[in-house]
Amino acid sequence: MTPTTNTALTQAKERAAAHSTADQLDVTEAAAAHIQRTMAEQPDALGLRVGVTKSGCSGFGYVMDFAQSIEPNDLAFIAKTSSGEELLIVCDEASFPVIKGATLDYVVNGLSRLLQFNNPNVVDSCGCGESFTIKEEDATHA
Repeated sequence: MTPTTNTALTQAKERAAAHSTADQLDVTEAAAAHIQRTMAEQPDALGLRVGVTKSGCSGFGYVMDFAQSIEPNDLAFIAKTSSGEELLIVCDEASFPVIKGATLDYVVNGLSRLLQFNNPNVVDSCGCGESFTIKEEDATHA
């Protein structure tokens, strides 16, 4: 990591730590292990980037990708793997109010395997499960 990236990461961790423990993003051991295995194939990835976008019939949809950089408005949460290694979860400040307090899990259902959010802010979701609605006072994401 470059010195600039280290500084940006330190600041993103500080922004994340300023939020209450209950609001911080969490990752289950199963999700952490899956993300760690997947990231092994992405040598430039710093961690997992999560967020939301206006989408679908219910309002919001989750987006996930590998974090290749840390942006000035990012929050960086640290999850621990079962082996004790740190896993970086990056979220932009605009998405955070929509997913604060959420837990990311790795769910296996028959042949289907996916990363899935357990989000306490969700009040409704569409029939296909691709989008969701949140409590109105939290719906500030543009």
